[in-house]
Amino acid sequence: MYLFLLRQDFLVLRLLKLIGRKLQGKSSTKKKETGEIEKKKDSAHKKELDKKSEIVKSASGVKAPYVNPNYKGSNPRGYTPVRSPYGRPKQTDSAKQASSSRQTPPPKQPASEVKTVSKPKPTPKIFAPWNPDEFKIPAVEGKKRFHDFDLPEEIMHAIFDLNFQYCTPIQMEILGKGLEGKDAIGQAQTGTGKTAAFLITSLTRILRNKLPEKRRFGSPRVLVLAPTRELAMQISQDALLLSKYLDINILTVFGGMDYNKQRNYLVNKNVDILIGTPGRIIDFVNKKELHLNKVDTLVLDEADRMLDMGFIPDVKKIIRACPPKEERQTLFFSATINTDVRNLAGSWTKDSFSVEIEPDELIVKSIEQIVYIVTSREKYYLLYNVLMKEKLGKVLVFVNRRDEARDLGKKLFRNGIECEIISGEVDQRKRIKVLDNFKSDAVKVLIATDVAGRGIHVDNISHVINYSLPGDPQDYVHRIGRTGRAGATGISISFATEDDSFSIPAIEELIGKPLVCINPPEDLLKQPPPYEREAKKVDPVKNNYPRPQRKTYPNRNKRG
Repeated sequence: MYLFLLRQDFLVLRLLKLIGRKLQGKSSTKKKETGEIEKKKDSAHKKELDKKSEIVKSASGVKAPYVNPNYKGSNPRGYTPVRSPYGRPKQTDSAKQASSSRQTPPPKQPASEVKTVSKPKPTPKIFAPWNPDEFKIPAVEGKKRFHDFDLPEEIMHAIFDLNFQYCTPIQMEILGKGLEGKDAIGQAQTGTGKTAAFLITSLTRILRNKLPEKRRFGSPRVLVLAPTRELAMQISQDALLLSKYLDINILTVFGGMDYNKQRNYLVNKNVDILIGTPGRIIDFVNKKELHLNKVDTLVLDEADRMLDMGFIPDVKKIIRACPPKEERQTLFFSATINTDVRNLAGSWTKDSFSVEIEPDELIVKSIEQIVYIVTSREKYYLLYNVLMKEKLGKVLVFVNRRDEARDLGKKLFRNGIECEIISGEVDQRKRIKVLDNFKSDAVKVLIATDVAGRGIHVDNISHVINYSLPGDPQDYVHRIGRTGRAGATGISISFATEDDSFSIPAIEELIGKPLVCINPPEDLLKQPPPYEREAKKVDPVKNNYPRPQRKTYPNRNKRG
């Protein structure tokens, strides 16, 4: 049985082999037939080409170019060619002559005939002559004149234009020892003339101590640090007035606007006096565009406000980038001198002398203070009637918060009173415009917060109204110090409500004088008329910080 099965398997294998051989024979015959057909087609194609070449030879007697037999033409589907509209048009003969004449360079001139064009040199400032004898101030016992300090003639000319006659107490002390190069620690409020004191000292030091070598761009000689933008701008304006007859460059830098403009001026010019806020100065220092190794005079104005606003870490970085205190003069000013401020002043100055102008000397002599007791509901009625019925000049209204300033401005505007707002949420360019309008009497009422109003230095402010009493008594002193400046008289009106009257004892303790609180007359508490117009549309706040460069992808639009 086993042998029978093996025999059957053997027969099956033989049958499969025979079938495979027959199939191979059929495929080989098919290949041969297809190969013969292709050979016949190629031979027919060659005969056609030979006939065409013979016709061309008989017609022209010139050999025809070689044509690849596999090439089927550039337009196999019979499309008509279309000229691209972006291609260059064919030039006429006249155009070819003109282009050839442009391409031919002009003949070279000999070296002797070539004229070298030199760049025009910057013309120095030319000032009109001035006779110092025109500036005559009689001597008065107990007062000092600017003539007594041997100031340069250019600075005396500017002082004459500003109609300064006698020095204020802080100017007497600062100029007396500061011109000798000593460091100073001054405690004084706004309106005492401290800005002119340190600017005159710095300008005189620049004129007397000239550098023997050239400075690289971005290396100021005087650095003035201020806590707010408005104060920095005010110092810059005073510096421009006092340096009117000096050939020096002054730059003011602060955040919120003109970053590229400030940077270009700093990088491309020799800046002598740099005034700015700590944040923007740190930005330039970190980018190595500002170099403080040549600072000869360092001024810190309102250091207590810098401490309150958290700028001290930035100020420390800036001072570390300056020369050591033994190689520079440091003028340190603060409205209040507490333990923290005194420690900072001691670490940043050397062998300094102190000047203290007590706040009660300013308030008692020059400013009349009125405190009205009123409820929170009637507070706006009182403000409206005071503005409408009293004969007021420029009025500065202080509030504690931004939203309070916004709401109060809308109410006054809808009641027909033109007013402007300056607060932290107002764009910097608009702040400058608002201050200019207030200074030029285009707007009579200005609403401000403490931070934004710290740098408001406007002359002829007749009234300061504390719509809300501040929580810090020092802010009260700064607020009412906006009026009665430089010995002029002013009036301060405060509203004491059930929400903020608790701060009155601390204010009385600071100024050393009791505040007389009275009830307002009944005619000042009448309800205002209905609104005359709709409120202004407030534009959204725009950030003016420099935008980062946009990333470019050169291969994005390329097709593969």
